[in-house]
Amino acid sequence: MIQLHLTQIDALDAAVCDLDARVGDALGPFRAAVSLLTTMPGLSDTAARVLVAEIGTDMTRFPSAAHLVSWAGVCPRLDESAGKRRSTRIRQGAPWLKTTLVTAAWAATRKKDSYLRAQFLRIKSRRGAKKAILAVANSMLTAAYYMLRDGVEYHDLGSQHFAHRDKDQITKRLLQRLRDLGVVVEVKAA
Repeated sequence: MIQLHLTQIDALDAAVCDLDARVGDALGPFRAAVSLLTTMPGLSDTAARVLVAEIGTDMTRFPSAAHLVSWAGVCPRLDESAGKRRSTRIRQGAPWLKTTLVTAAWAATRKKDSYLRAQFLRIKSRRGAKKAILAVANSMLTAAYYMLRDGVEYHDLGSQHFAHRDKDQITKRLLQRLRDLGVVVEVKAA
């Protein structure tokens, strides 16, 4: 019985290797784009191939990165009427692309000291893990748009990007929090 299962596993492994070879041959003209996309954390060779197969390499068909993100179905939704929020479900988009992006986003959030991990942790604390992972997938697709459009490799902004960007806002928020707690603080520039 075990020998039967092992033979079946070997046959499936051979079929997967054959399919990988065929996909590699079919993606010959797009090797540069695939290798460019694999510089982004979380995007494996297979995930980069899926991205190229789904969106192509010609970014002129999308007027902006926001159009691509909307088409893929990973953009946030705001359904509000008379101050009442009705739904925050994301819309349906390209199912293979969305699934691949979310899977790659989970992998990207595990890279320490990266912008994508910092973004995930920042949003997860306020909105939850599922909303945060969609935001990371959104950022990855936006970065892929500009990488393919301009032909440049991925440049990570670092995990301290949000701390440097929002320095004044964080200072105001923390001072207000201290005032709310009843503490009087004098602020001097360092």
